[in-house]
Amino acid sequence: MKRLFACALFAVASLAQAQAQTVEAGLYDVSGTNLDGSKYSGTARIKLTSETTCSIEWKTGSTESVGICMLHEDAFAAGYVLGDSVGLVIYQVKRGGVLDGVWTISGEDGAGTEVLRLRK
Repeated sequence: MKRLFACALFAVASLAQAQAQTVEAGLYDVSGTNLDGSKYSGTARIKLTSETTCSIEWKTGSTESVGICMLHEDAFAAGYVLGDSVGLVIYQVKRGGVLDGVWTISGEDGAGTEVLRLRK
């Protein structure tokens, strides 16, 4: 009986973890902090291209950037181009369509923060 109970708990925990690791295609609201500490906001659109890959487009103010992305367990990463620079963002996938991340861009010191929230 204990073994059955332990297996059931493991299955429930695995299911909960899998649900927390889902990234959905769609439009996301963006809020973030630049390298200098200033705030920004906008939108991001994610288009799934396979079970683990996607394309992503950000629009924040007058700035637009595009990138490719990849999901692995609860990590969601994207490489992107912003003007003449290349950047990297790494998000932790959270429940409810929330991606909580940090980013950097080539040639710059430090890291910014960014949260994406899926529009429902």
